[in-house]
Amino acid sequence: MEVLKFGRKRPHAKFVMPASSKIVFGYECLKQKFVAMYRKVIIVIGYRELTSLVFLKDSGARDYEISLLSVCHDHLSGGSISAMFVFQILGTGMDTQDTSPSVLLFFDKQRFIFNAGEGLQRFCTEHKIKLSKIDHIFFSRVCSETAGGLPGLLLTLAGMGEEGMSVNIWGPSDLEYLVGAMRSFIPNAAMVHTHKFGPASNSKGDASPTSAKFDNPLVLINDEVVKLSAVLLRPSCPEVDCLLENLPAQSSDAKAESALKPGNLAVIYICELPEIKGKFDPNKAAALGLKPGPKYRELQLGKSVKSDHQNIMVQPSDVLGPSLPGPIVLLVDCPTLSHLEHLLSVQAFTDYYTDACNSLPQGSKTVNCVIHLSPAHVTNTIKYQEWMTRFGGAQHIMAGHEMKNIEVPILKSSARIAARLNYLCPQFFPAPGFWFHQELENSPSDLRPSNEGLLSNCHEMIPAENLLKFHLRPYAQLGLDRSTVPGMTSHKEIIDELVLEIPEIMDASQQVSNLLLGHSKPMKEKTSREPRKIVVEEPCLYENAIPSCLESITREDMEIVLLGTGSSQPSKYRNVSSILINLFSKGSILFDCGEGTLGQLKRRFGIKGADDAIRGLRCIWISHIHADHHTGLARILALRRDLLKGEPHEPLVVVGPRQLKRFLDAYQRLEDLDMQFLDCRHTTEDSLESFELDADGSDLSPRNNVNEKDSDQSSLLDQKVGATLFAKGSRMQSYWKRPGSPVENATALPILKSLMKVLKEAGLEALSSFPVIHCPQAFGVILQAADRINSAGKKIPGWKIVYSGDTRPCPELVKASLGATVLIHEATFEDGMVEEAISRNHSTTAEAIEVGDSAGAYRIILTHFSQRYPKIPVFDDNHMHNTCIAFDMMSVNLADLPVLPKVLPYIKLLFRDEMIVDESDDVIVETAVA
Repeated sequence: MEVLKFGRKRPHAKFVMPASSKIVFGYECLKQKFVAMYRKVIIVIGYRELTSLVFLKDSGARDYEISLLSVCHDHLSGGSISAMFVFQILGTGMDTQDTSPSVLLFFDKQRFIFNAGEGLQRFCTEHKIKLSKIDHIFFSRVCSETAGGLPGLLLTLAGMGEEGMSVNIWGPSDLEYLVGAMRSFIPNAAMVHTHKFGPASNSKGDASPTSAKFDNPLVLINDEVVKLSAVLLRPSCPEVDCLLENLPAQSSDAKAESALKPGNLAVIYICELPEIKGKFDPNKAAALGLKPGPKYRELQLGKSVKSDHQNIMVQPSDVLGPSLPGPIVLLVDCPTLSHLEHLLSVQAFTDYYTDACNSLPQGSKTVNCVIHLSPAHVTNTIKYQEWMTRFGGAQHIMAGHEMKNIEVPILKSSARIAARLNYLCPQFFPAPGFWFHQELENSPSDLRPSNEGLLSNCHEMIPAENLLKFHLRPYAQLGLDRSTVPGMTSHKEIIDELVLEIPEIMDASQQVSNLLLGHSKPMKEKTSREPRKIVVEEPCLYENAIPSCLESITREDMEIVLLGTGSSQPSKYRNVSSILINLFSKGSILFDCGEGTLGQLKRRFGIKGADDAIRGLRCIWISHIHADHHTGLARILALRRDLLKGEPHEPLVVVGPRQLKRFLDAYQRLEDLDMQFLDCRHTTEDSLESFELDADGSDLSPRNNVNEKDSDQSSLLDQKVGATLFAKGSRMQSYWKRPGSPVENATALPILKSLMKVLKEAGLEALSSFPVIHCPQAFGVILQAADRINSAGKKIPGWKIVYSGDTRPCPELVKASLGATVLIHEATFEDGMVEEAISRNHSTTAEAIEVGDSAGAYRIILTHFSQRYPKIPVFDDNHMHNTCIAFDMMSVNLADLPVLPKVLPYIKLLFRDEMIVDESDDVIVETAVA
């Protein structure tokens, strides 16, 4: 096979080769290629640079120059030239119902993606889908459900190559608000090109009716390859109708002015491919007096030509067979019953409806597929299903994530790890929710079709599955393709595989059960294919005295749930940072809230349990502005808003760095988040000491006295840590620990009172932030429980949890961790990567443990591991006497703290062949925002 490569300066070329030869040519620097076949010549085209090409049809010297665009969309019905156009379902959210599904359209020239909910990037990493090739992102709505994964995706694209990747985003509202809000934590936000359509907005971010044309399709892209149009849907309610009719200002109240926020609009996208031209008949052309040559090409492009031997004009229809209409796909997002009223009245769909006999009226277009992103409570109504029947024989893919709960986890790699950990130690690793959900076994009425007979005229109604494809081209493959849909792996299959792989794990599981029951026995050495020691139990594991705060503790007091334990960006095995402090009947608190936090909550607690946890949130605390610590926040707040709608409640207090407020304020132009913001700086010890609240948080008075004993102890500690390996506080750190100004304190006071009130109701004494060394406005946090009285009337001190956030070891963190019951500390790098840790203001495993040891912390939990460690980080056993490694969904109850470090050797057994660094190209290690 001879290979001919085209360079930038050679976009055109001609060749003459024997017809039996196979010739491959293309632009060598391109990764994406369009593959076509023409007779006996195989052509591979680099589509971005190459504009035309010449190839051989028959033997001899006759050659033809064919336009690249013509090759891309023309199809000779005999099957000689074809292109690939495929819709594919990504991340339906059906195992957790936490986000809107995404739909990928890929074809020869570029790739479009519709919606980018949380977890999209993690899902694509798992299934090796290269999001770096995405040119356009379209949103059916602009809200946390559909756009929650956008910040993480843009960060990944911004970090690719020397200048990052450019992407276009399209939506039905003022996307610049969202993109502008993200500029504080996405360095290359300028690489994002926004294309808004629909109603304009006023200065307050509310939709203005003056430019709204809801009934006319808006053509977004129209070229030789694809035509993409948008139809806007608005909710039908009196306030919105009043607004859109543009009544005089005096007749509109504040409610009407804000009735139509950008996030209220929804979009239906219509994707139409060009018609498939009929097969060119050279015999007919010859009979009409045409010689082979360029005129053949003109006719195939739809142009008339003059005959070479006859005095006539030859029309394309004279030499081409009948054309086939191009395939059409609709993506429908009708989020509420209020939007449905408008959907039923939209005139733009008239051209696509069939008549009562299921045949197309004159001039109508055949719809091949409708992908429904609408939720089940809408799609199961009689009106919606009657609307579906108007599309005749179209196939309907039901992708609304509330349809049913299938037992195929979206993140199979993570689910496999969770199942194995659960087998080893179910007390620390409760059963994965997607294998043990009970709430949807008896499907509620709103998840069942309202009237099965309504859809009898529809060609087919198909539940969406992850990676399900619908082919549009080549024409011979038109329709569904389930070949890439992942199959179900049962819990039993995973455990059987584990036992076969590590036979010793059965004894290890029993030993862990004995430990937790207080009947610890040394594990005997086992042998497998390779003789090795399984566990060497260290005597120092038993030397720590149990702190008094754990006396008479119950399993209903508190547990720490590690929802995300990875850094930088989600991976197959670890999500990004998030920790739930579960206070059971007293509510819960979130420390950090990376992308996918909601999905992790639902995997841990089940769908209903996660909703209950979100209803019971007392506070969310965010350590710093890096995206891996806060981009799941909007989704959590939006769901809480919806869950509590109609119930009396207070806005949730979000404590975070000041930069976060800019993002939240801008985001609230899109949808209300029902929250109030408190700067971390107003919750530092110095700031709290500048004023004093009464026990009920109702009054303010100056605090002039400082406990001299505490002051002396802090001074001695400063001297101690200043002489050790710990870095002294930087100017940045010193600045952010200052108390706020009187004006700032006055503004923050009402919110601080609210925080104090909810903390007291939850049995907590204090939540205080302290500055750490990582980036500007980076903080750690102390959560102190109130003292309690046991049944004998004895006063028992409250437990103390400290979370480091991201940081280098520093004196502030050591002081904060003094006497901590649990220190949750980042350990991004292994011990041999100190220089890397210093350059990125992170900690190594040994440094994190030394911080805890210096402060006398009872237990240390290490988290925030670099994604270079795919399943378990590298650590030194000699340091782990009071320490444990965190895993996603790990739940540490206060009552189990005494045995926590003793479980680590058994966990190490589980990963004995996998404690290696992942050098995969799919892992981008430690981006600048980690």
